[in-house]
Amino acid sequence: MMSYWQLLLLVLPVFAVIGVGVAVRRVHWIEGEAETSLIRLAVNVCYPCLIFESVAGNAALRTPGNLVLPPLVGFGVTFLGIRAGLLVAQAIGLHVGQGLRTFALAVGITNYGYLPLPIMEGIWGPESRAVLMVHNVGVEAAIWTVGLLVLSGESLRDGWRRLVSPIVVALGLAVACNLSGLTPHLPKVVTDTIHALGVCGIPLGLIMTGVSLASYVDKPSELFDAKVSGAAMALRLGVLPVAMLLLAKYVPFSSELKRVIVVQAAMPTAMVPVIIARLYGGHPRTAVQIVLGTTVVGIFTIPLWIGAGLKWVGV
Repeated sequence: MMSYWQLLLLVLPVFAVIGVGVAVRRVHWIEGEAETSLIRLAVNVCYPCLIFESVAGNAALRTPGNLVLPPLVGFGVTFLGIRAGLLVAQAIGLHVGQGLRTFALAVGITNYGYLPLPIMEGIWGPESRAVLMVHNVGVEAAIWTVGLLVLSGESLRDGWRRLVSPIVVALGLAVACNLSGLTPHLPKVVTDTIHALGVCGIPLGLIMTGVSLASYVDKPSELFDAKVSGAAMALRLGVLPVAMLLLAKYVPFSSELKRVIVVQAAMPTAMVPVIIARLYGGHPRTAVQIVLGTTVVGIFTIPLWIGAGLKWVGV
């Protein structure tokens, strides 16, 4: 069993790379159109290649339980997190137009990509990423359906259309290659190109996370609100992890899926609510307060929750 300090040392480099992103934005090395372009490169090219490489040859995904259940868990946990966020937002006195819906969206979406990927790889090796990526399809589905309905009132049809993305296409192709046995027969030039792009996915994504956060550093008074940040941290880093670990402990999932749930339980809020709040009439400042608060505190709580979860769940 890894100690707290071993887990902390595993987490710190991830946050250090995010810090590099903050620094390069502050010195104006990445800004304006370059920021948007690099985010698109990471999300639409590098990350799909990482997904394909991780999934296409992974034997664990030939087990039906590791293909069907992870997306259902990802959707269900995200849905329940958003609903719990609505209740808490109402309890602390938030209203529509003042961050109520954005609070629910932000606190309900755990960081499901760039932060847990290197952590899982560090603990269990690169093959552990595959089930996480399949799980994330369910999270994406919840974000673009339940999340958008809560935030903006868009139709369910519009939400499902957003699921047709390079990430989902890459995952579908990878699963097809895996189940059909086609992966070993792919041309080497194809697999080498996918690998070269895929290895850029995590570091580039983490750097761009820092770049995105840096734009809010100039207004420190708006980065923390005792009511919003405190309630979000209590729910995202306190109550919800307990519920997720109970799920991992007592439901007979595969060990691979239990590991995903344990790591996800420890994660802070994802960055995507900030972007969604900007695009769909939410309250971006509320999203930023939740992201920054849970992420900063998460540096210290992530090792605690992962250590406790691994020991209690037994994976």
